[in-house]
Amino acid sequence: MSSETYLNHPNFGLLFRVCMVDDGQELFATLYAQRLFFLVTNSATEGLVFQPLGRSSARQMLENRLRLLRRAGQYADYDRLQHTYKQTFQ
Repeated sequence: MSSETYLNHPNFGLLFRVCMVDDGQELFATLYAQRLFFLVTNSATEGLVFQPLGRSSARQMLENRLRLLRRAGQYADYDRLQHTYKQTFQ
């Protein structure tokens, strides 16, 4: 079973989910270059809302999520996200 999630952005094509950020918010990146990042919010009134993010903001969001997972003791999720972090930002 695959846990990968993809969205089709109207201008930038296929995006993949990097991680959940908050309730109803997820961090996505462009599939091929992994240079463009978007905070995607699922709004009841507006549907999917794409907010472009800079690389440093995306990195900070991912680091915050890693801290939250570590504090919550969710080590399997932490390890998977740590691997994604290394692939994306190092």
